Amino acid sequence: MNLIAASSSRRRSAGEDEVASGMEPEFDDVILKGLHRYVSLVIEALGLHGDACCVQLEPIASAYIALERRLPSRPDRDVALLWDERHGWALAVETSSGEDLIVVGYQGLELLPPPRVVATFAESMYSDEATALLEPPQLGAAEAEDGLALRLAAYAGLSPHAR
Repeated sequence: MNLIAASSSRRRSAGEDEVASGMEPEFDDVILKGLHRYVSLVIEALGLHGDACCVQLEPIASAYIALERRLPSRPDRDVALLWDERHGWALAVETSSGEDLIVVGYQGLELLPPPRVVATFAESMYSDEATALLEPPQLGAAEAEDGLALRLAAYAGLSPHAR
């Protein structure tokens, strides 16, 4: 499931719905603002400073937060929190060659948990008692029916249909 595809399901052909309603670009902007605000709240809950994060909506909605600490089991690797609309939050380690990050555990409880829950998950991954899932959970399909786009829009503090 792609958040943007789901939020734009009314599109009949490229650009046709934007001309008809003029709402899709604004809705996408609201979703992006909401995702950015949500990630900012996670960063705040983690007690991090700086701008070591990014969010995007395409090809799927996702986020990246660089963490300041390294895992005791991998002291030579930088660590990041990742979020995407399919699997939710995961903790991963960077590779030295620019390849994909290596996920060491998924939070797996819900797609858009409260920021404090995400921070607790990340902090737990630094201990020997980490209880993360090792396989990626399929959270996105269930969330599509619950309105992920609307939940992210709420983080923006805006109605996705406001002009």
